Amino acid sequence: MHLVVDPVEWRALAQDIAAAGGRLLALWGTNRVGQCDTLHAVAIAPPRVISMSIAIADGTQQYPGVEDVFPSASRMQRAVFDLCGLRSTEQDTRPWLRHAAWPVDAFPLAADPMPSSLPSPIDDYAFVRVEGDGVHEIAVGPVHAGIIEPGHFRFSVVGEKVLRLEERLGYVHKGIERRFTELPILDGHRLAARVSGDSGVAYAWSYCQALERMTGTTVPPRASWLRALALELERIANHLGDLGALGNDAGFAFGLAQFSRLKEHLLRATEQALGQRYLLDLVVPGGTRNDLAPAGATVLDEYLAQLTDEVTVLRGIYEEHTGLRDRFAGAGAVLPELAAWIGLVGLAGRASGQTLDLRVDAACAPYDELAVRRCTRQDGDVLARVTLRFDELAESVRLLRRILRAMPSGEHAVAVPVPEPGAVGVGLIEAWRGPVVTGLEAGPDGTILRCHPQDPSWHNWPALEHAVIGNIVPDFPLINKSFNLSYSGHDL
Repeated sequence: MHLVVDPVEWRALAQDIAAAGGRLLALWGTNRVGQCDTLHAVAIAPPRVISMSIAIADGTQQYPGVEDVFPSASRMQRAVFDLCGLRSTEQDTRPWLRHAAWPVDAFPLAADPMPSSLPSPIDDYAFVRVEGDGVHEIAVGPVHAGIIEPGHFRFSVVGEKVLRLEERLGYVHKGIERRFTELPILDGHRLAARVSGDSGVAYAWSYCQALERMTGTTVPPRASWLRALALELERIANHLGDLGALGNDAGFAFGLAQFSRLKEHLLRATEQALGQRYLLDLVVPGGTRNDLAPAGATVLDEYLAQLTDEVTVLRGIYEEHTGLRDRFAGAGAVLPELAAWIGLVGLAGRASGQTLDLRVDAACAPYDELAVRRCTRQDGDVLARVTLRFDELAESVRLLRRILRAMPSGEHAVAVPVPEPGAVGVGLIEAWRGPVVTGLEAGPDGTILRCHPQDPSWHNWPALEHAVIGNIVPDFPLINKSFNLSYSGHDL
């Protein structure tokens, strides 16, 4: 459902969606007439998905904020201003993405992103201070060890106990959304797949879904099943990597070694079946680039049986290991009531009693035939997020084996026409981390007027600030890894 909403009605509509148990999934702005004149939003109140366009009156450049209705909207609204110059009525006007990287009155997604030569002021970000006896601050990042992407974490602590955590992200600002506007619309899926590399299949599928919807393209059944095959392989690979890393963060290096081995074998089987270890370029407009190799399918099916047996053994070890349980249980808890208020989504949300899973609640083909079993937990701590990974891994293996046995015959791709200028499409795919949303608008002559890919981490980073309160500083890496949120998907 697509609605054109007056700015005055936007806030009331948001309140109605929230009252119906709905969630805001994405928020972005579009420049059509030399300034940002349209705000877009996507929300879900299962089973209904609602996309909205809010036209901003000429010269107004302001709209009602909904941060009190959907708390995760706060950073999205601040990012809309940093990129487009469209301000909400929210009281928090601190820059979120700008980091003094461009002049205050310049907006990267405007027609002329650099309208003045005003110098960029020093980026003196107003972190919230915690006062009291014995309170001091620990600043972590934005420069981290290894290959971690930049993010700043400001801890207020007494001793080792965390009283408050405030994050600041977006230091790289890669210019992905601007780059989309320089690409042909039929080629944009390749950039979409690289927004957050561990979710390449989900992003590419979401982009292609938006494109196919705006052009009325029907994807062949075999292509849909191949896409689901790739998406579940991506989910399993990430769960295997996380389970190993979580064991390692709790001092159990054996877990890292075993799950790393299993992930490597899965990637090798994936390459034999679909031609790539990481499936960044498998999903293309109209279908898939590669078909399933018959011999590779056999290898993949055999490995899934082996994987089930080995993960069952490792799950028993994790559950019985006293040291792991001591570190996991109770750490970084986000209880269901808090998770519902924050709008926690995806794996982290389902570990805190939230049920949203687009494979069930807004199922596209072939998930409407696969009858995905929804996995949830209630405790919302590191242990719940670890346990949910085991649950979802087992469910994905079941889905994959069914997909391999029921794969339709026929072609795996069809041609997609160039959409008409002004055409709009939205794609929604449940990635391993949560719902990935892509808003796509066609420009003239096969160009992209606007493409906004929204990572689920926008909703879940704020939850990490709550999860760490009351825990000790040394547990932060473990709690952080249990969410495993994307810096890259948040830093466009």
